Amino acid sequence: MIINFLKDYQRIARFRWGNFEGMKGPGPTFIIPIMHSGVKLDLRTEVIDIPRQNNITKDNAPIDIDFLIYLRVMAEEASKAVLEVENYRQAVIGLAITTLRAVVGEMTVDEVLSQREKINNTLRIKLDDETSRWGIKVTNVEIKTLEPDRDIQEAMNKQMSAERIRRAVIIEAEGARQSAITVAEGEKQAAILKAQGHRESEILTAEGDQQAAVLRADGFRLALEKIQSIAKDVSANTMSLQYFETLKSIGQGESTKYIFPMEFTNLLKPFIDTNKDEKK
Repeated sequence: MIINFLKDYQRIARFRWGNFEGMKGPGPTFIIPIMHSGVKLDLRTEVIDIPRQNNITKDNAPIDIDFLIYLRVMAEEASKAVLEVENYRQAVIGLAITTLRAVVGEMTVDEVLSQREKINNTLRIKLDDETSRWGIKVTNVEIKTLEPDRDIQEAMNKQMSAERIRRAVIIEAEGARQSAITVAEGEKQAAILKAQGHRESEILTAEGDQQAAVLRADGFRLALEKIQSIAKDVSANTMSLQYFETLKSIGQGESTKYIFPMEFTNLLKPFIDTNKDEKK
């Protein structure tokens, strides 16, 4: 008799005379030689490393991919991993390789390189659906390496280089455009400020001229009012004396002949009348 002490994460599928008796464990399990046989299973998550595979994308580009599969045998369905499949590890590896080729074949090389997470999720879902009938749960899929063919890689490098140059040209052109806009905006603002300054200067000059004219007119008006006020108090004799003074100034000149208009006697009339009155 053989006694197997199974740990919490271990189970044994025990057969008696070739008939399946069930899953045994954890704890001590008895195996009687010849009568019994058993297959031990590990319920912990295990990692299967899928070797590098050459796949063809939708646009006929060869690309090498290797990835990891994380899976475990479900305790409640552990018997399926023994009764439904001969070697579940090999079955999962073969299924993973064919599924990967199908998924990659529906994508372009650019999509494969840029959508790694999408490929991981798609593989996990497809594998989990297929392996559930074996009592296997695929918990995760992780791509380790994506490596296009050398020619494809060189073409992609050239494309990326051209793209970088294109972006640099665009950025430079955008910078030049923004600079030109900034300069034009500055010139426009300067022209506006200059025009505003000139307009304000003209306004100030016009206002100054207007005020000066008003002041001159007001001064002239005040002068006229002053003259008129003084003229009211001037008598006829005073005016006549002023006329004589004028004649005296004229007489001191070099001229020997003087012509006076007839109206000039009217200016002297007040003085003559005053003398007549004094004689009487």
